[in-house]
Amino acid sequence: MQIIQSGEALDVVVVGSGATGGWMAKHLSEAGLKVALLEAGPKVTPAEFTEHQQPYDWRYRGASPEVARNRPVQSMKYACREPNHKWFVDDIENPYTTPADKPFQWTRGRQLGGRSLTWGRQSYRFSPMDLAPASHDGFGEDWPVTYEELVPYYEKVERYVGISGSAEGLAQLPDSIMQPPMGMNCGEKHLQSSIQQKLGRRVTIGRVAVLTKDLNGRKACHYCGPCEQGCATFSYFSSPWTTVADALKSGNCTLVTDAVVSHIETDPNTGLARGVAYFDRVSRQPRELRAKAIALCASSLESTRILLNSGEGFCNSSGALGRYLMDHISGGATGKLPIREESKWLGAPRRPNGLYIPRFINLDRPHTNGMIRGYGYQGGHGSSYGSPSAIAARPGFGASFKNSIHESDDWYSARLRSFGECLPRWDNHVALDPEVRDAWGIPALCISASWSDNELQLSRHSTEQAKEMLHAAGAEDIREIYERPYAPGGTTHEVGTARMGKDPRKSVLNEWNQAHDVKNIFCTDGAAFTSVACQNPTLTMMALTVRTGDHIIERARRGELV
Repeated sequence: MQIIQSGEALDVVVVGSGATGGWMAKHLSEAGLKVALLEAGPKVTPAEFTEHQQPYDWRYRGASPEVARNRPVQSMKYACREPNHKWFVDDIENPYTTPADKPFQWTRGRQLGGRSLTWGRQSYRFSPMDLAPASHDGFGEDWPVTYEELVPYYEKVERYVGISGSAEGLAQLPDSIMQPPMGMNCGEKHLQSSIQQKLGRRVTIGRVAVLTKDLNGRKACHYCGPCEQGCATFSYFSSPWTTVADALKSGNCTLVTDAVVSHIETDPNTGLARGVAYFDRVSRQPRELRAKAIALCASSLESTRILLNSGEGFCNSSGALGRYLMDHISGGATGKLPIREESKWLGAPRRPNGLYIPRFINLDRPHTNGMIRGYGYQGGHGSSYGSPSAIAARPGFGASFKNSIHESDDWYSARLRSFGECLPRWDNHVALDPEVRDAWGIPALCISASWSDNELQLSRHSTEQAKEMLHAAGAEDIREIYERPYAPGGTTHEVGTARMGKDPRKSVLNEWNQAHDVKNIFCTDGAAFTSVACQNPTLTMMALTVRTGDHIIERARRGELV
């Protein structure tokens, strides 16, 4: 194996260049530490952005045989489509396995920026209750970090990233530092007033990592819509043109792309990590990069896969490595409202955001009919004739066809989709598959996860409540969104498998996201989560990363990095 060294001895190797890896590289390198940032895929340039293209610009009009053939799992997600499919992994080269009766949808992106290029950008803080769930209802474990300890790191991330939204003053959804909110359309204002007046539930615009005011050279959003295909104005937050760019600008960060990390190498004399082993993605030749410390930011399951592949029992004296996998479970409903926009045409521009309804159950009490935790909703109101199937059903041809769309008197569709909290359970786990390997010979993961009765109750309860809220708003033709909930992984919010905790007998990482067993390994992506709450997790991942970065910087200052 070839050992690669940069010009100077490295302090930290950061694995992964997405939302957390970019932050770790920026924070450490700007503090003067020598950093190598490893990314499994290639670089990305703005020339690859396709957000202004229309389906008729695409070679296969959205029916690419390459997407169907090589990305059967990735293409199950709305964000993976013909013009951006290379921002999602090739499922043939990157396999994983599941038990026959426990499907799991694992979405991955291997390119500079990772999934920060295609994420939904919804950004909500966890509340004090979310970080101490066991104290509230007795299930699971409290986090080893409190909300008060995270506040300054939330604030630092929010100021830099740029979160637009509306302050609501709710204990269960703490307010962020926010830019002005995006506006609601007529139907959404009607939903908001009806639900709040009749049911006493708050309806607000989503808090989203998309600018409404210029920030640090990034322009305010111009509402072109499909952010997951790129953003020429860099209005939406993604790491390559923000945190990674800052890290490289510092002069202390070396970027290594096409570096598929397989495992961590350790010093046989000390038991400490000495570096990471990886394969060049193109040549498939093995390499090793050495440093004083390792920061895993490769995404929840990839970081855990690296740890599992680093040796029997590695970082696993607790037995918790690979355990307590979580995602969000969905439910919800749709209905048609007799509320139309003043304009006859609701084409582009398109707001890259929707409504948010914060959690309203089990706040002042631990359970409802034996069901613990809660859920929130994301949704909105838009033209029922906007979908391809609805457009295709319109009468006419040529000008008459266009006019039948523009002048349609169809009612508009409202949608409320819930995101319910998944309980951390030992049985939901990942392990190395003994037989299946990826294209670089690295053992693949076997993922085994299912919904518990509590999650299924949350999904059903949230669906009934969505129907009640739509009814309160006067909706007709109310229908459930799902016949059955998505399989785990379906919301792309997978977390856990290397949980934080103060007790090394029950957790993999301590309160500083530092491995209990190997003190110079840190992990700050979703793998570290002790519980998942019902909010989107990325903002909390970034806050934890900056907090851990401060800890690493202080250890380096004291000469304690190794």
